[in-house]
Amino acid sequence: MSTAAPTPRGSSSGPDGLSAESRPVGFSADSGQESPQEVPLGSSTTGEPDGLEHSRDTFITHWAEMGSSWGVPRSVAEVHALLFIEGRAMCADEIMDRLQVSRGSVSMTLRTLADWGIVTKTRQRGDRKEYFEAEQDVWNLLSLIVRARKRRELEPLLAALDETRQAANGDTTANAAELRAHLARLDSMHDALQRLDRLSDRFIGRGGKGLDVAVRLLSSFL
Repeated sequence: MSTAAPTPRGSSSGPDGLSAESRPVGFSADSGQESPQEVPLGSSTTGEPDGLEHSRDTFITHWAEMGSSWGVPRSVAEVHALLFIEGRAMCADEIMDRLQVSRGSVSMTLRTLADWGIVTKTRQRGDRKEYFEAEQDVWNLLSLIVRARKRRELEPLLAALDETRQAANGDTTANAAELRAHLARLDSMHDALQRLDRLSDRFIGRGGKGLDVAVRLLSSFL
């Protein structure tokens, strides 16, 4: 009578005498050595994001936080940060997958960035999808951002100050001294903002190079 232990049903042993269940993961029975494991892109062997991917994620996070402090919607800042740091054209599907946001949010955000002039739409041969890429020249990018904020915030404020002054100036019932003091405050605010407006026109009108020159001039006095 044989005294050999029965082999469990459903298991098989290799040349090394080990079953598939007891053999270490990644260990080849034929060679007796560990076989290489396939590692997903963007990950290390430990399952953690690699250095480059982590750096991109960190940039997107901090750029979005800075944008929020400037009054820019976080979703807008995140999409722009992604397109800038990737340095290539991306389609809406890629952006949705990378940032885990909805198609509607991505479409609205890309439209906003295109209106600001810091993202442009492109096409790729053989692909019907629309792709988007961010301005990569940093000084030109900053000048575009300043120009967009000037158009949305500074210019309307100057127009509102003009209207406010005209309304007060036409009041014939107000105390003369109070009216003069009121108009003086409005005029000082308008003058300061108008100077800032002209200064920005002088430098951002020349694109990124003009803004670079302005920063260098200011730095020389610090």
